Amino acid sequence: MKLVFATHNQNKFNEVKVLLPSSIELVSLTDIGCHDEIPETAETLVGNAQLKADYVTQHYGLSCFADDTGLLVDTLNGAPGVYSARYAGAHKNAEDNMKKLLLALQKKSNRSAQFKTAIALNLKKEKLIFNGIVSGTICKKKQGSNGFGYDPIFIPTGYEHTFAELPLAVKNQISHRGKAIQKLINHLKQFS
Repeated sequence: MKLVFATHNQNKFNEVKVLLPSSIELVSLTDIGCHDEIPETAETLVGNAQLKADYVTQHYGLSCFADDTGLLVDTLNGAPGVYSARYAGAHKNAEDNMKKLLLALQKKSNRSAQFKTAIALNLKKEKLIFNGIVSGTICKKKQGSNGFGYDPIFIPTGYEHTFAELPLAVKNQISHRGKAIQKLINHLKQFS
């Protein structure tokens, strides 16, 4: 079965592709010739994921899933949340986002946070949502060179290392995206 993952982010695409069964041919937006920046104008992660999935289904007629992820920091009232990718501006620069977040937390003792992922699946005229959450803390400086986004400053609960320091296989088992993807995979197994 051919399934579009509505992303241009190659790191995210590769992270998800290794989790899917070989019976699913996963393709990206680039692979289907979609070079558009799909608007993420919803006020929730679920809403943004659904906007992206609907865009691909409506414009390309293909089965698709899309995700949206947010980092919710307790002491910042859930910020950056739905604006995580563009926290430091529309240019969506991960380094700038991390710098801004670390600066906002500089004098805060509570550094607890959650990563949340929402996945919207449009498949055979059916629309489904899958969610994943992981709790952790924001460390005081970047650690590790793997991963992407906020991975170098997020330490998942029960671990001593950031997502950027953990092997990909470990991250995929415990991460917000990994949990949401596992729910997606369990659903897709009936079609393989």
